[in-house]
Amino acid sequence: MDAAYEKTVGRNLRRLREEKGFTQEQFAARLQTDGCDITRSALAKIEVGQRHIYLDELCAMRNVLNVPFERILLP
Repeated sequence: MDAAYEKTVGRNLRRLREEKGFTQEQFAARLQTDGCDITRSALAKIEVGQRHIYLDELCAMRNVLNVPFERILLP
């Protein structure tokens, strides 16, 4: 993935997380209970485009946020 796209995905995730009222810590905890082994620190790096997102993480985030993939992936 290119850096600009990763930043777009990260911004989308942050916006959606905040719309649901989750802190990074709460979101990471919800993802962990959904079977996704991710830390708050890793989530923070994804949100600013400093870390790649894995497919299993993307699927878990979509499930926890209860949004279609398009809301995460598209600018």
